[in-house]
Amino acid sequence: MTYLLLAAVFLVLAVVLAAVFGRGVRRVSAGPLALGVLVLLILTAVFDTVMIAAGLFTYADARILGPTIGLAPIEDFAYPLAAVIMLPALWMRLRSRDDR
Repeated sequence: MTYLLLAAVFLVLAVVLAAVFGRGVRRVSAGPLALGVLVLLILTAVFDTVMIAAGLFTYADARILGPTIGLAPIEDFAYPLAAVIMLPALWMRLRSRDDR
């Protein structure tokens, strides 16, 4: 299994869960989401690069696409993106239950 396929599974799962959890709840503004994406992508680039440089883990060259940001393969950036897609919908769903 390639890292791209694994990342795609997480992204699809996040989109499906966001659609399910996000039904009937107030939508989150685009500004905070964009800021969240930016911050998480920067943190991912910095900390993945540090951890890879320190030798904590490696990626098999045959299983990545090739392009990197720092030392992190671009597939690694799917996980923070999945979090920004799914977690706000889950958060709003849980908050809407508290309002009842």
